[in-house]
Amino acid sequence: MVSFTAPLRRLIRPQDSLTRGTRSAQVISVCAQKGGVGKTTTAVSVAAGLAMDYGKKVLIVDVDAQGHVTSSLRATISGISSDAMSDVILTKRRELVEIAVKTSIDGLHITPSDKGLSQTEGLMSGRIGKEFLLKRSMGITRTHYDAIIIDCPPNLGHLTVNALVASDWVLVPCDMSVLALEGVDDIFDTLETLTDTLQHHLGVLGIVRTRYDGRNVKVNDAVEPILNHRYGGQLLDTKIPVNTRLAQAQVEGKPVFAYDGACRGAKAYRALIEEVAGRLGFSKRT
Repeated sequence: MVSFTAPLRRLIRPQDSLTRGTRSAQVISVCAQKGGVGKTTTAVSVAAGLAMDYGKKVLIVDVDAQGHVTSSLRATISGISSDAMSDVILTKRRELVEIAVKTSIDGLHITPSDKGLSQTEGLMSGRIGKEFLLKRSMGITRTHYDAIIIDCPPNLGHLTVNALVASDWVLVPCDMSVLALEGVDDIFDTLETLTDTLQHHLGVLGIVRTRYDGRNVKVNDAVEPILNHRYGGQLLDTKIPVNTRLAQAQVEGKPVFAYDGACRGAKAYRALIEEVAGRLGFSKRT
C-alpha cells in the first residue's frame, strides 16, 4: 500500500503555523570588513536606542560566530533559546522569530549567539540560492518587528552577503584608519556586485566615523579628505568618540544608555540614532 503522508508532511512547514504580524520591518545590516571599528557597539546601540527612545519593536540578529552581540546584551537577556541560528539558516522550515528571545529592554529582542556559524560558512557554499538563505527565514519575522538590525561578521563571506541580500539598508562603521577605509571600499564594491548580479539594491543609511579621537590630528587629516572625496554624500554628521564607558558597558553586558546615559559615547550614539531614524522615517516617542 502506497503512503502519501510522508510527502504531505514535507509540504507542511512550521512557518505555516506561525501567525503573521501587522508590522513591516526595515532591515539594516551593520557591516564592516575590518574588526575593532565598533561594529557591534554600533549595532547594539542603534537597536537599543530605537527600542528605548523611539518605542519601536526591534530584533537584533547576531550572525557573527564570535557572538559579541549576545555578550554585549547578556545582562538584559531574560531567556535562552535552545535553537541555533545556524539551524535556521540551513533549514528551510525555520523563521528567525522562532528563536528570538526577549531582553529586559521593552521592545528589544535578540537571536542568541551561535559558534556553529563558523562552520555554516562552509556548508552554505554548496547550497542552491545560498545568497538567499537568511532572507528566506525572515518572511514572517519581518511582520513582527519595526526594525531588524543585523550584526555582520567582520568579513565579506557568505554570511555577510546573506545579511546584505536580506536587508533594505546598510550602515557602515569606519574608524579613522587606512585599513578601515579600504574595508569601506570593499563593502561598496560588494554592494555594486549585488546590484549587478542579483538585482538587489540596498539603500545606504550612511558611513559613521567611529572611535574618533580629535587628538590624532595627523591621522584624521590623512583619512578625512579621502572619506569626503569618495563618500561625502554617504558620510553621517555624527562622529562616535573614543570613550571608555562604551567598552565598560560592553563588559557589563548592557547598552551604553542603560549603563551611563550621560557619557560622551551615549550622547554621540543618540545623535547617530536621530540621524538614522530620520532617514528611516521613525518618529521619537512622545
